[in-house]
Amino acid sequence: MRRLIDSWHLPAGVARYYLWMNLPDADATRQRRSGAYQLTVRGLRWRTVSQEWPAVRASIDSGTPAALGVVTVATAWPGSLGRNHQVLAYDYSMSGSVATVAVYDPNSGPDDRVRIVFDTGSGPVAAGQAGFEHNLSIAWPVRGFFLTAYSPAAPPGTG
Repeated sequence: MRRLIDSWHLPAGVARYYLWMNLPDADATRQRRSGAYQLTVRGLRWRTVSQEWPAVRASIDSGTPAALGVVTVATAWPGSLGRNHQVLAYDYSMSGSVATVAVYDPNSGPDDRVRIVFDTGSGPVAAGQAGFEHNLSIAWPVRGFFLTAYSPAAPPGTG
């Protein structure tokens, strides 16, 4: 339980989940009423594929598993924070622009078949769809994920 709470990196870690819960799946453009300028809000898909995925991939390539914060809900209600998830990415493969990420899901136990799959290409996704497939042991879609800080610790009584 202590390691789970440590993994939240209070308060910044929880704030990051909350921020991502409030972002659109795809980029959204908002225009000022006068039409003078447009503002693009980067969505979860862009943030995951363009910013987080390269860091996750580099971590795995260096031999270090990557702890991922998995965002599953789109809401401003803080009570839904618990519907998000955490997994540990330990391997990946690429087939063209499609990434298949092997993850340890604590809800699934020792199952080497658990994956998150997504296209790293820049193509659009349907409204309300982030473009991530998964077989995690959760009931919600994956909207995006981010790399979280992780440091190994010996289990109590072993160090």
